[in-house]
Amino acid sequence: MSNYATSNLLGQVLSNECPSREILEHLTTKWSVLVLRCLSDGIHRFSELRQRIDGVSEKMLAQTLKVLEKDGFLIRTVYPVVPPKVEYQLTLLGSQAAEKLNHLIGWIERNLPEIMENKQCATPSL
Repeated sequence: MSNYATSNLLGQVLSNECPSREILEHLTTKWSVLVLRCLSDGIHRFSELRQRIDGVSEKMLAQTLKVLEKDGFLIRTVYPVVPPKVEYQLTLLGSQAAEKLNHLIGWIERNLPEIMENKQCATPSL
């Protein structure tokens, strides 16, 4: 897709051709949201992220970090020491995205009792 075609699609997330859909998908996976939440507290090593994010596998965390780094939401810093030391931190874009996602997380947590009540009251459709 040319730059012209891409620029004509900016802000058209409902269009199947809009490049923002891919970024939306990357940012809104469960693991991406949780990684961005953790990194909004500061710099963390891989092992720290794995410990903090209950249930994430090493493979899924590595994949998530690669995608977020490729999209420019985080920086991976490798230190030339033995054993290897790698740290992750948010870029400005990553901080901005994390701020928005943290608002969503807060909204979910504040409304969780009502959401859970609605889930229990919902009748299953057959």
